[in-house]
Order: sequence, then structure tokens, then C-alpha cells
Amino acid sequence: MYIKRKIEDDILRYLNRKEIIAIVGPRQCGKTTTLLKIFNSLKQEKKVFLNFEDQEVLSLFENNIKRFAKVYVVENKYVFIDEFQYAKNGGKLLKYLYDLYGTKIIISGSSATDLTIKAIKFLVGRIFVLQMYPFDFSEFLLYKDKNYANIYSQLKIDLKNIKIQQISKEEENALKNYYEDYAVWGGYPQVVLTDDLRDKQEILKNIYNTYFLRDVKSILGLIDDYKLNNLIKALALQVGNTIEYNELSRISEFSLPTLKKYFNFLSKTYICDFIRPFYTNKRKEIVKNKKVFFYDTGLRNYIVNDFRFLNSRTDKGALLENAFWTQIIKNGHSAQYWRDKNKNEVDFVVDIGEGKMFAMEIKNSKSKCKRLPQSFVKDYYENTYMYFFYLQDNLKCDIKNRLFIPLF
Repeated sequence: MYIKRKIEDDILRYLNRKEIIAIVGPRQCGKTTTLLKIFNSLKQEKKVFLNFEDQEVLSLFENNIKRFAKVYVVENKYVFIDEFQYAKNGGKLLKYLYDLYGTKIIISGSSATDLTIKAIKFLVGRIFVLQMYPFDFSEFLLYKDKNYANIYSQLKIDLKNIKIQQISKEEENALKNYYEDYAVWGGYPQVVLTDDLRDKQEILKNIYNTYFLRDVKSILGLIDDYKLNNLIKALALQVGNTIEYNELSRISEFSLPTLKKYFNFLSKTYICDFIRPFYTNKRKEIVKNKKVFFYDTGLRNYIVNDFRFLNSRTDKGALLENAFWTQIIKNGHSAQYWRDKNKNEVDFVVDIGEGKMFAMEIKNSKSKCKRLPQSFVKDYYENTYMYFFYLQDNLKCDIKNRLFIPLF
């Protein structure tokens, strides 16, 4: 079953422009499936779909770019190249093809390091880089129940009047259950499209092992990859918390400088990311410690070997926070957290431009949605929309200038 991805419309929008399109994202998030769908829709066009896991094709690209162009580029209007991260000097060679031929090139890969950092210096003004992730919650619902996907897509929030569109209790309970399923198993397409729980775990296991076999070995050439595995497991247990560098260094046996290098690697290969604290006053607010969140909660739960539903978990607050963070980034935003030196905290702060921000607290239960820290409200009240997101609705409350929104 094919689920249309939101990124499809972005790719199609740029398809008739000259610039190269680069799709980057984690392994098995659906990049190849989506590109093949678009490729097959171009029925009347001359085109070719290549994969750089094919060593013969890759070798021709790396060692004889003129021959590669003659065989694959000259006669085609579109050239799709999957797994582009395996190409050495890929950016420089793409620049050669872009500058000499009018063929539209679309590439994809699983490492932002290779496709953006290394290539971008050669491709400034010549490339659009689009991020692709596992399913967001709306894409998840398209498979689970199209009726509820439609209900979800029509939900509106009125910021001006501090109101949220009402739905029936039955619809609310169904969406809550779907969201809990999404938080536990994540959004990897193969996982979502599989109903058997044991198969879901096996798929996540294979995704994780493939990451070590391919990205870790090919990009880092690590011999002692058990250290990185220990680091990832330790980070998975610290989700939603500020990072303890000394503890992570002890567990992984990496020095602090090496630790920070691997943090960057984990971010660029879409395992987890590290968000910075928001601050304007260094004397009162935390300015250094980062928090860690995983790009997919299902993969995170595989790493800690815990697929229990939320009511049985001691980490349910952290898991909901992580699931919410994935929704933020999948909608094209970035987030920070706020904390002062008295340990008062706000889960997420999102800059929405024009001097305005969202401040958001994530709770399992509506009854735990208390007021935001007064020290935060005092400094940021005038330019901040303040929200509480919750999973369980067990409290009726109405606090002025606060909006209570179900997580789902």
C-alpha cells in the first residue's frame, strides 16, 4: 500500500526548475519509494533511475564522469540517483553535470554529512536540499484510518480567540489511541504498515543493524563500534533530559572531544539530535547544556527494549516529549528548551518569526498542566503564545492566555 508523502508536493514543485533536488533523510524512511513513484509518473519523458549501491554505475560516475554523462545524462530529461552518499567527490562531479547539461538531476541519500556539508560548497545556487523523515502523525493516520486522517486534517486552532475545534468523545478517544501507538512504534513506513508486533520489532532491529553495518562502517570506518552502540543506548535513556557529558564519556569510553564529534555524526545520520537551551539572560538562564531527542520514537524504544504502552511506562513523559519534538521538526521548525538556574523549565520554545514565540509544555495528563514558571512568564509574556499539550483529558480548566490542546 502506498501512502502519499507530504514531501511529494515539494519535489514536484521544483521538478521543472534547473536546480538539482537532493532528498536527505534516515535509511528506510521512504525516500526510494517516493522517488520511484515520481519517476514512474513521468510516463512520456526520457528518464533513468540509478542506484549508487550498484558498484559498476558508481565506479563510472567517480572515475569517468564524461562517459557517465554520455551513457546516462545526455539523452535523458531526468536522472534520478538513489544512495548518492556513496559517491566520492559527489558535489564536484554533480557541478560538472549541472554546468554542462540541461538534464534535471534528483538525488537521495541517508547522510546529511555527505549530501550537504561536503557537496554544498560546490553546489551553491545549484541545489535544493529537502529533508525527509519517517511518517508524521497525519501520514501515519492515512494508513491506519483514512476517516480519522480526514478528521485530523480538518482540526483547527483559533489563536486569536484561544479556542480549539471540538470533536466527539469517540473521535477524541480514537485519535488518542492512535497517537499512543505512534509514540510507541514511531513512523518508519515498514513498521507502520505491519500489524504484527513481533514483525515491527524485527523491522526496527534490522533498521538499527543496517545503520551500523552501512553508515557507521562506511562513513566512520569504526572498528570498536560497540562504544558507539553504548553511547546510543545511554542517550536513549536520557531522552528529554539535559546531557550528562561525563557520564556518557564513562559509559562509552570516548573522550569528551570524541564524544562531541559523534554527537554531530548521530545528528547528520538521523539517529538523534541535540537541542540547545533558549536564553536572553546568561546570569539567570541555562546557556550550555543540551537535550537529546531521537528522530523516531520506535527506534528509540527498540534501543531501550521497551514497547509497553504508556500507562505501564516510567518514561512516558519523556516519550511523549520526544514524539512531540519529532512533529515539530517534521513540520519544518526547530525547537529549543528553556531552563533557569533554579531548575524551572519549559519543554519547548519555538521561534515563529516577527518577534513571536510558542512556549509549549508536554504532559501525559491534563491535570498536570500547571502554570508556566513565573520567571519565564515575567520575561517573555508579551511576545509568547503559551500552550499545554496533554494526552489524558481528566481536568476541565480555563486559564487566561493559555491554550490546552490534546497531543493528538
